[in-house]
Amino acid sequence: ELQQKVEETELLKVELQMLETERVRLSLLEEKLMDVLQLLQQLRDLNISKRALGKILLSTLESCRDPQPGKAHLFEVLDTLYHELTACELLQSQPLETAQSRQSLSNPLVISC
Repeated sequence: ELQQKVEETELLKVELQMLETERVRLSLLEEKLMDVLQLLQQLRDLNISKRALGKILLSTLESCRDPQPGKAHLFEVLDTLYHELTACELLQSQPLETAQSRQSLSNPLVISC
C-alpha cells in the first residue's frame, strides 16, 4: 500500500510538472498575442488599408506554411505576424511618442470591426 502511494505521488508530480510547462507555454503565447493585438490597434488608428493588412497576413501565412520542427506552429505564426507588423512602413514612420501616447490613452485590446 505504501509503494502504491509512492507511485501515485510520483505520477502526480509528473502531472504537475506537465501542467506547469503548459501554463508557461500558454503565458508566452498570450504575451505574443497581446503584442500582435496592440500592433493591429496602432495600425487601425493609422488607417492602414485593408489591402496592406491583407498582404501582411498573407505574407505571414506563406512564410509559416511549413512548420519548423521543435517549434509550436501557433507561436511561430504569431511571432512571424508580429515581426511583419513591426516592419510595416506606417509604424516605422510614426514618431515613438505618438505611438506611446495613443497606446496609453486607449485600451489596446479593443478592436472594433
